[in-house]
Amino acid sequence: MGMKEGEGRTALVTGASSGIGKAFAELLAAKGYAVVLTARRRDRLDELAGQLAAQHQVVAHVIVADLAEPAASAQIAEAVRAQGLHIDVLVNNAGYGVPGSYVNVPWTDHQRFIQIMMTAVCDLTYRLLPPMLERGWGRVINIASVAGMVPAPAGHTLYGASKAFVIRFSEALAAENGPRGVNVTAVCPGFTDSEFHDVTGTRDKMGSVPAMLWLNANDVAREGYDAVMRGDSVVVTGRAYQFLVWLIGVVPRSIVKAVSASAGRRYRKV
Repeated sequence: MGMKEGEGRTALVTGASSGIGKAFAELLAAKGYAVVLTARRRDRLDELAGQLAAQHQVVAHVIVADLAEPAASAQIAEAVRAQGLHIDVLVNNAGYGVPGSYVNVPWTDHQRFIQIMMTAVCDLTYRLLPPMLERGWGRVINIASVAGMVPAPAGHTLYGASKAFVIRFSEALAAENGPRGVNVTAVCPGFTDSEFHDVTGTRDKMGSVPAMLWLNANDVAREGYDAVMRGDSVVVTGRAYQFLVWLIGVVPRSIVKAVSASAGRRYRKV
């Protein structure tokens, strides 16, 4: 049997215990990468690490970390260094939503959100990117969202803004580092089957979302991985969302904003 493309390389996935993060961990392990799984829940990480090691014969490491803590990225990077690991693929996936109007949410909740969704993405990338550049090969996958590409409706006030930031951050990193062998991609899915809406308490509002708009996390991971290997700086996953983003670019913005506001009222939590 020939070597798998990931053999001899190591991938680190944040928020690896469920959803898109778990799908990326499974995909990378199947391709032969050793994996470093990080999240807050050790029991889930240990279970997943055992499954990946047994099914794909790869080394699976676990680092328990809460990226809401400002020191978490430094702790992850130090744990990687202490174990003698070299991270070749970084998947910044950890994330969630904060439902409700901006002023109806405690500022401490917003602080935690900003730390996880933006600051930790920048911090961990800053720490793990230089060794990739030194070796002349690396891949950084940042999980963004179609929400970062459309006019933001009321509710989830910071979510679309944070994802727009991740997209622009990824584009700039791709331009800076692509010529040096490190590809960076912002992966932009729409509604994806995961625990996201359970965590935000909006699962009951999702019943009216058409089936064609729901994505499978495994498909998102596959499309995201293929895109970063091609060197695409941004990828929208799913044909329905690719069409939607194209449509937004040609329809007058006033109409797009009206439609976005109407859809937002159906799925928002005050």
